[in-house]
Amino acid sequence: MKRIALPRTFDLGCTACPRLARFLAQVRAVHPDYHARPVPPFGDERAGLLVVGLAPGMHGANRTGRPFTGDYAGILLYRTLYKFGFASHEGSDSPGDGLRLTGCRVTNAVKCLPPQNKPEPAEVRRCNGFLAAEFAAVQPRAVLALGGVAHRALLMALGLRAREYPFSHRAAYDLPRGTSARKGARLYSSYHCSRYNTQTKRLSAAMFEAVFSDIQAYLLSCR
Repeated sequence: MKRIALPRTFDLGCTACPRLARFLAQVRAVHPDYHARPVPPFGDERAGLLVVGLAPGMHGANRTGRPFTGDYAGILLYRTLYKFGFASHEGSDSPGDGLRLTGCRVTNAVKCLPPQNKPEPAEVRRCNGFLAAEFAAVQPRAVLALGGVAHRALLMALGLRAREYPFSHRAAYDLPRGTSARKGARLYSSYHCSRYNTQTKRLSAAMFEAVFSDIQAYLLSCR
């Protein structure tokens, strides 16, 4: 019987995006102690909540090898995950800090560090197969997209049209049947928890927690 190759959810050695591969090689030369490779997802393999960010940060996930770990964006994310019972503690300093996620998985739309934290559309598309495979494997009840790029990448991964699910903070959409989403899955969106957004007050802790309150209420209703 011929074996069917299943889509991979992650590839540490992926160099499909030439610009990103070259940039990571340059970063490794300057910072030989950095991870500086594709960053794997983190958390439960079968989780009720999948959080999708944009891409690794230069001195955060790109350095530590764990999403949102060691950078400013991770402070608000993991503090909020802890407050709502998804994380064992609120810190996210290094992969050796003992942090564990319960019922939650964190990943990125683009697994490699892009220059200026801005992946090109073609790079989002090339990496999208990993996100699609991961969503199908995790089968979350809820997925939280952090920012417009992650929101649109998730819709692309599910074969849905972005114009039918416009991005806005605290938006929530029931995902239709016929996609790789399980029945009852719901997409939530938030402004990204970046330093820029929090320092400019575009996103406050209260606003971010309101999104998680919505998610928590939905997950409880699914039990």
